Amino acid sequence: MTVDTQSQVQVAAEAGAEDVLKRPSYGYWRDAWRRLLRNKVATIAGLYIVLITLAAIFAPIVTPYDRDAPDFGNTREGPTIEHPFGTDPLGRDVFTRVIFGGRVSLGVAFVGSLTSMLIGLTYGAIAGYLGGWVDDLMMRFVDLMYGFPTLLFIILMMLVIPPNSSPALIMVGLFIALGVVSWLGTARLVRGQFLSIREQDFVTAARALGAKPARLITRYLLPNSIGPIVVALTLSIPSLILTESTLSFIGLGVKAPIPSWGVMLSEGWRGMQSDPHLAIFPALAITITMLAFNFFGDGLRDALDPTMRGRD
Repeated sequence: MTVDTQSQVQVAAEAGAEDVLKRPSYGYWRDAWRRLLRNKVATIAGLYIVLITLAAIFAPIVTPYDRDAPDFGNTREGPTIEHPFGTDPLGRDVFTRVIFGGRVSLGVAFVGSLTSMLIGLTYGAIAGYLGGWVDDLMMRFVDLMYGFPTLLFIILMMLVIPPNSSPALIMVGLFIALGVVSWLGTARLVRGQFLSIREQDFVTAARALGAKPARLITRYLLPNSIGPIVVALTLSIPSLILTESTLSFIGLGVKAPIPSWGVMLSEGWRGMQSDPHLAIFPALAITITMLAFNFFGDGLRDALDPTMRGRD
């Protein structure tokens, strides 16, 4: 290699190093946010989730009709300008009831996932931090719980609630039933994260400096496990939406006239030949919402992946 060539290589290397030093430095969460926004599919899915959640929360404001008010002059109408999703056998606006139904379906999914996260996080953190025979015993209980059919277990729990109970009691029953059976995966995830992180040098150093167990968990172990936990929480919501819809479809969820997507699907599938819109739109709401959470969860998983940090 000639002297001129070596000089050119050195100048290029120095210019490249200077360019790298000029790049802005981002924190972990800001860098993850930038990567998430670059994922167009995940961004669109996230916007849909925000919109459908806000629409469900503010349903009385955004819907054009009363949820339960019948209109016997416009029964079983197909989609029109006045009724974009058509009307049901009582003349009620299907679009309005789909939005109100999101309150139940999304509410059960969000509260159920948060409940399962709290239970699974506490259980998995104890097992992962203590390790040894405590970890073995606690994980064998998780394996035992995995042996029960989840949906059958939820159905048996819901059968305990009297059939004429108030909607509030039924909702609480759904929260408890879903939370009790859906924490197992979170517990295994947290336990695995804690077992891996607790052996790393920075945790060993903190322990040597006299850090108490509570500080080790809250200051070091939990913050470094939060990414996978958030992703698991997001990806668990679609299965909870489907479970709630299934329970409502078979009559073990909320009861009419309170709408949920499962209740509307149960009421509409019998008239598929004459009034297909009564089943199609609730089914689309379930399908699109589940896909949105799956796409958003996948994008969130990539964004929170530490190995992707700093990549364009």
